[in-house]
Amino acid sequence: MTTTLAGGRAARRQTMRRIRPRRSPAVPLLLAVAAGGAGVLWLWWVNTPSIADTGGRIVNAGRITGLLAGYLMALVVLQMARVPALERRVGSDRVARWHAMSGRYTLCLVIAHVVLTMWGYALQAGKSFGGIVEQTISSVNELPDMGKAAIGTGLLLVIGLISIGPVRRALPYDAWYHVHLLTYAAVFLTFWHQITTGNDFAVEPAAKTFWYALYGGVTFMVIWYRILTPIRLNLRHQMRVEAVIEETPGVVSVLISGKKLHRMGAEAGQFFRWRFLAPGMRFSSHPYSLSAAPRPNLLRITVKAIGDHSARLRELRPGTRVWAEGPYGALTAYRRSRGKVLLIAGGVGITPMRALFETLPGAAGDITLLYRANSTQDLVLWDELAKIAEERGARLMYAVNSPDGERPDISAESLKRKIPDIDRHDVFMCGPPGFAQSVYEALRGAGVPARRIHHESFEM
Repeated sequence: MTTTLAGGRAARRQTMRRIRPRRSPAVPLLLAVAAGGAGVLWLWWVNTPSIADTGGRIVNAGRITGLLAGYLMALVVLQMARVPALERRVGSDRVARWHAMSGRYTLCLVIAHVVLTMWGYALQAGKSFGGIVEQTISSVNELPDMGKAAIGTGLLLVIGLISIGPVRRALPYDAWYHVHLLTYAAVFLTFWHQITTGNDFAVEPAAKTFWYALYGGVTFMVIWYRILTPIRLNLRHQMRVEAVIEETPGVVSVLISGKKLHRMGAEAGQFFRWRFLAPGMRFSSHPYSLSAAPRPNLLRITVKAIGDHSARLRELRPGTRVWAEGPYGALTAYRRSRGKVLLIAGGVGITPMRALFETLPGAAGDITLLYRANSTQDLVLWDELAKIAEERGARLMYAVNSPDGERPDISAESLKRKIPDIDRHDVFMCGPPGFAQSVYEALRGAGVPARRIHHESFEM
């Protein structure tokens, strides 16, 4: 049995309002971050006297690494706050990569700060490099808020360890996710010693005020967007599971009903983090894309069973309460800059592409969808796609393995044969990382500019 959701005209009218070429806000954001970093360096420079002894120089090297670590720590938390301006304009995938990169730099700076500061204090106390451990214990016991900072630093080390690629892939997603949330506790614990033991904040009241404002602003955004906004959304829309339908073996669609769901601000191509309040699933929150444009009282996700959580979706019962956070993602009409659009989907990556195929406005022949799967039996939602293509005059193609298992040719040459003017298209694609990389290279070889290839990837 398959689901069929039709009637995308209203969604196309809504989408038309968003199709205006815009500049990415990433550059001004990065410039603002760089300006803040320059301000931190200036604060350290003006408060650093000329020092002749080695211990003093090492301590001051510890100061600057500590200031930079504190600044980056605030940005790391900001990148976890799911601020709509970042999630929808910059893109969830890019923000996730920024978060991972900032976290690595922060951890390196924290380690450098601890080692350099304790080493410098040890030298000033007449001890050698080997006295770092003794000096660290002494500082934790004697200096204000250093005990909290030590615990927070330990948490950061644990979070950094589980975020290493092989370790993260070996852990269940839920375990990694919940341990990762300890970042908030780590930042809270390490913040106070920055104020109480930081010389720069003692001599520069304006700097202390800025630091409080920075961390206070980030804390406000976390509380607003991670806690209060989801509470408001779920109380307002009161979502429940309407039905669970098997589309193909191992792939199910979950229909979710609620009040005025079209007013959630969701667009085709976006995703929510879904929590189903059923036994064994209450504490798991996973991201799944919408596989159809939002209806006034109905949303749909289509999910392939590739893990414990996704495999259990088929067991959901009608009436199960649903808790959602979102919408997130920038794989939307916002990115479109050309009249003609090519959508490319690999496997269950068809879900956001199916929603875009339905809603992106265009004349007959403007919209093309290429669907890659292992076999025709794996072409999820194919009947819906065919109906949409017929109604809209859109072009629908598929690429599946041959009976002997040979993979189809998706190269620059084959793409140009099928779509001669491909270089004048915007391209949206979604699929496994290896598939996305090979298709990206083929598109570039076919003459499609990188700025018109739109893809979200969460591989870090």
